[in-house]
Amino acid sequence: MELKDKEKISIQKPKWLRVKLPTGENYKKVRSLVDEHKLHTICQSGNCPNMGECWGEGTATFMILGNVCTRSCGFCAVATGKPELVDPFEPAKIAQSIKLMNIKHAVITSVDRDDLTDGGADTWVATVKSIRRKSPGTTMETLIPDFAGKWENLQKIIDVAPEVVSHNLETVRRLTKEVRIQAKYDRSLEVLFRLKKGGMKTKSGVMLGLGESEAEVYETIDDLASVKVDILTLGQYLQPTHKHLPVQNFITPQKFEEYGAYALGKGFRFVESGPLVRSSYHAEKHVF
Repeated sequence: MELKDKEKISIQKPKWLRVKLPTGENYKKVRSLVDEHKLHTICQSGNCPNMGECWGEGTATFMILGNVCTRSCGFCAVATGKPELVDPFEPAKIAQSIKLMNIKHAVITSVDRDDLTDGGADTWVATVKSIRRKSPGTTMETLIPDFAGKWENLQKIIDVAPEVVSHNLETVRRLTKEVRIQAKYDRSLEVLFRLKKGGMKTKSGVMLGLGESEAEVYETIDDLASVKVDILTLGQYLQPTHKHLPVQNFITPQKFEEYGAYALGKGFRFVESGPLVRSSYHAEKHVF
């Protein structure tokens, strides 16, 4: 039975999904800067459960190319529609935010911009260069889209060479059409293959709890291993609003441990596997 045909029922969150309130002096300092300068992070707007821990370690995630996406993925809370014009000053604004927050490791992500000929690649390049100018000691992970398979745009990311380049597979092959709608499972694998061929340290993430079988999870790990992905994150899907795909089941911490051990045995350099893991979790540890 496909996701769209399943009855949308509310499943109570288990105790292992409880999140501790963020604390610590580093967190308080970053939070103060964010509030004072009205800075924008995905950590805050996405209500990430790991915000306190990451900010305490000097890591934060920023989104570029506006806040309206041209795609309508079933899991994502970002608004879908016709995006505004690209802000030419956005790279400089992001770089200034990172400098103000004294970020040691920045994760940059974006909406999909299928409306642009370059898919937003030029803004990506300008952002990486701006951050390097403003904060030369800051390392970066770029969590990029698939650029609709226009490989000349992907090459621009390879040419600017961020320390880590990430592209999330998000779900298993069978569920891709419902979870990611306009994306393609094999195209995402090719993105990761081309990044690795270009000399990048690569990373990908998968959400669990959307109705995938254990066999499908293992198959997905195998597929990512086959394109030599360096870093893998596995986390629990949580429904952002009632309009999004429902959670079909909660994966136990023990099962996440099993998946993580299997992935390590497949040759990944780093594996983060747990209910509260998100794609940028422990990102600062993945620069090697």
